[in-house]
Amino acid sequence: MSDLLTPGTILWSRYRILDLVGQGGMGAIYKAEDLRLEGRLCAIKEVVPDSNNSKTFLEQSQAAFHREASILARLDHPNLPKVSDFFLFNGRDYLVMDFVPGQDLREIIENARHKKQFIPEEQVMTWTEQLINALDYLHQQDPPVLHRDIKPSNIKLTPNGTIKLVDFGLVKLMVPDDNRTITVLQGRATIQYAPLEQIGGDSGHTDVRSDIYSLGATLYHLLTNLPPPDAKSRYIRAKYDPQLSIREINADVSPQTEQAILHAMGLHPGDRPDSVKQFEHELLAHGPIVINGRTVNGWRAAVWRNRVLLALITALLTLAMILTFTPGPSIPTGAAPTTIAPVSEVTR
Repeated sequence: MSDLLTPGTILWSRYRILDLVGQGGMGAIYKAEDLRLEGRLCAIKEVVPDSNNSKTFLEQSQAAFHREASILARLDHPNLPKVSDFFLFNGRDYLVMDFVPGQDLREIIENARHKKQFIPEEQVMTWTEQLINALDYLHQQDPPVLHRDIKPSNIKLTPNGTIKLVDFGLVKLMVPDDNRTITVLQGRATIQYAPLEQIGGDSGHTDVRSDIYSLGATLYHLLTNLPPPDAKSRYIRAKYDPQLSIREINADVSPQTEQAILHAMGLHPGDRPDSVKQFEHELLAHGPIVINGRTVNGWRAAVWRNRVLLALITALLTLAMILTFTPGPSIPTGAAPTTIAPVSEVTR
């Protein structure tokens, strides 16, 4: 991408660009300061139109951007950055959000991998609960808002421990006459975290289950320090490769957590949970995981959940067996048995 904004550039007579945060094929994200509200920092997302598209297409894209930006500006959730402004400037669309400090989860994964450690499952589940709350809020909007680009680098851990889903993903405009999907806010989702229906363009139908796949793929990466194989490769190799496994990489992950995440990463949307609340029930509440009528978390998951109690019971039973079958002290052959004198004789 060319023509990046330089530090010091002022947009819309209000926002001074401080630094480039990131860039991609369709735009960039900048850190900026709000000149009207002293001390307020912003993240500004710039969308650069594709000059190869027709004028009609570009007009439709801009109309979709402004409609969807209006929806995003109405959102208010503690695990989402607040969208405060949007505008068209010099032929480019801009979306203004709160700037979120802290590390993204990709950096945290890399730090754990460098130390040859895994992020504890309990910590990952704490973050996951916040992510599920944010996604459930988005999916409950009318119409539902799909993130469509959930991945570790789009999730920030703030200094106070709050998780923020910092980047809104691909927003769609459905054209009634031919059901085409127009990508507006950014490029295609990162392939390792994208469901099969989202790979290779926007011709596939996406719904809340697409976000669930991406969340599952993100959790796979958090628990293994490795990005999962992409859905297209998994589909092609399905007849030859064994099922994905998290516990083969990180044995400390519980079977229930592994099965819930693999359920979320089903290749077909019908093989995934129907909602993030169902995924939450499977992952955090240890509910039954049923895929195509078959319960996949049976006695193994139950044993894992009660492993401490079972270990204690096993230890007690082992001790009881040892005490039961350990013989008492033997009396040497020919030795006279020891007798204890009555109390009356001892006193005399």
